[in-house]
Amino acid sequence: MQNADAGRIVVSGLGVTAAIGQGQAAFTRALLEGRHRFDVLRRPGRQLPDADYGPPFIGAEIDGLTMPESIAPGLLRTASWSAQVAVATLHEAWHDAALDRVAPERVGLIVGGSNVQQRDLVLAHDAYRGRADFLRPTYGLSFMDSDLCGLCTQQFGIRGLAFTVGGASASGQVAVIEAIHAVASGRVDACIALGALMDLSYWECQGLRALGAMGSDRHAINPAGACRPFDRDRDGFIFGEACGAIVVEKLDTAVRRERAPYARLAGWAMRLDANRNPNPSADGEIAAIEGALAGAGVTPRDIDYVNPHGTGAPLGDTTELDALRRCGLQHARINTTKSIVGHGLSAAGAVELIAVMLQMKAGRLHPTRNLDTPIDPGMRWVGAEVVPHRIDNAINLSMGFGGVNTAICLQRHS
Repeated sequence: MQNADAGRIVVSGLGVTAAIGQGQAAFTRALLEGRHRFDVLRRPGRQLPDADYGPPFIGAEIDGLTMPESIAPGLLRTASWSAQVAVATLHEAWHDAALDRVAPERVGLIVGGSNVQQRDLVLAHDAYRGRADFLRPTYGLSFMDSDLCGLCTQQFGIRGLAFTVGGASASGQVAVIEAIHAVASGRVDACIALGALMDLSYWECQGLRALGAMGSDRHAINPAGACRPFDRDRDGFIFGEACGAIVVEKLDTAVRRERAPYARLAGWAMRLDANRNPNPSADGEIAAIEGALAGAGVTPRDIDYVNPHGTGAPLGDTTELDALRRCGLQHARINTTKSIVGHGLSAAGAVELIAVMLQMKAGRLHPTRNLDTPIDPGMRWVGAEVVPHRIDNAINLSMGFGGVNTAICLQRHS
């Protein structure tokens, strides 16, 4: 059954910030060149205080953030790192979509992510331990993820709707799906889906390492070689700071503002495994893929590009490839954005959707780093070099702990 608004829901604006670059232009250049920033994590609060616990945590961190002049410094004085990056990233998408020409009460914001400011909280707890009476009053606001909604709606005058949604590592794509529903139902004319930067502290890094989800013990002395989705030598995901903002609206409203859509959001689906644990389910992933294809009214043969979840988790990668094969998608080109930017967790789904649309615009597919020995050499991998390719129908997959499976089909607008 085709989604009622398939063909009419489009993306009219994009904003992106990642370790490899801030803004569409810098991000696209680095992506197509396969440039990375993997290293030992150096942001305060990211390494265990006791070095005897194991090798240092590695990942990719944003090296400086350019804040637009129009954003008042006072607004950011007590804002967390997640909130600062959110405001800067949303600024790009806001102006890209010319949302200042939409009535404020007809604009919405959905922030994808839960518990995204943990490092900021740990630093505050450490700084005020034993002197809680001196805790800054704004902590009563900033410890909540909804503070990102408050900062962004204040800065941009958004008066339609704003709330957060959580789907673990699928949060960014869940936010896009909810933005589609907000627009399709007429609650707002334009809705921004923001995949928020998840600011891990050493507690979360240690917990994810202990769980066996986060690498890398094997590649700790070679951070550049640690992030290797779908390679036989993978040992877990490698964190990467990132944030993505996607403006969703109906085609007619975008056309009225003379915005050329990046793509049509033709089909989407979210399916659950009824499972609290982190282990993936091929059946759940298949259900999400098939739901998105049915919603878009396309067959597997119509899909010419897949951007997978592809974290580098030993079980997760094999399960995902099994799902792709069982859905008949072996013929589609495939690369892994996380191999370049790392795993943005709550931001991942939004950032990877943006990567799909920027590749669609460029007519090229970015390389896949560290794919030396693919676990399934029969898939149509994009290897170490950029590949010219026209994307007409793509599917983006994003999964999360707790059995969350999401898929979105994108189609070229013209």
